[in-house]
Amino acid sequence: MPQADRPQITLITPPTFDLEVFPDQLAAVMDAVDIACLRLSLASADADVIARAADACRVIAHARDVAIVIENHVKLVEPHGLDGVHLTDGARQVRALRKDLGPDAIIGAYCGTSRHDGMNAAEAGADYVAFGPAGNTPLGRGETLEFDLIEWWSQVIEVPCITEGALNMDLIRRYALVTDFFALGPEIWAAEDAAAALKGFMQAM
Repeated sequence: MPQADRPQITLITPPTFDLEVFPDQLAAVMDAVDIACLRLSLASADADVIARAADACRVIAHARDVAIVIENHVKLVEPHGLDGVHLTDGARQVRALRKDLGPDAIIGAYCGTSRHDGMNAAEAGADYVAFGPAGNTPLGRGETLEFDLIEWWSQVIEVPCITEGALNMDLIRRYALVTDFFALGPEIWAAEDAAAALKGFMQAM
C-alpha cells in the first residue's frame, strides 16, 4: 500500500510511566514514525500525577506538531493546553462536551464493538470513533471487533474510525485495507525498542 494510503497512527501512552525516562522514549518513537495523535491513557487517580504527565507529553507532542488528547479527564484539557479528550464511554457525553470545549477541540469516542454506539457518537459531533478490541483479549467483556463493521463504516460514514485493541501483524495487514487509523500502545511499549516495533507494524500496512 502506498504510504499516502496507509492508515494514520494514534499512539497511546502506557498506563503508568516514569517521567524521568518515558519522555525520551516517547520522543524517540515520534521522531521515528509519523504520528497523527497522542492519547494520554493513565491508570492513576492522582490529579497531580496526571497533570505532570500531561504537561510532559504535551511539550513533546506539540514540538512535533502532533495533537494530544487525554482519556476522560475533561477538566484537564484547557488548563494543560491539550487538544481534546478521548471518551471511553461511547456517545454519552459527546454532545454536551462539544458545547463546553468548543468547535476546535478534538472529541473522540470509544464505542467497543457497537455500530449503534458509533453512529450515535458520530451524529453527536465526535471527530472520530474508535472500535475494538480487534484481537482476542481477556479484558473487557470478551467481545472482539468484526471486520465487517470497520469495512461498512469506511464505506458509509464520513467520520474517521480507529481500530484498536490487541493488534498483531495479521490484524494490521487485514484492517489496514479499511480503517482510517490504528491506535497502538501496549503492542509496542513492551518491546526493547518501541520505535522499531512501531516501524514493524507500519511495514505490515
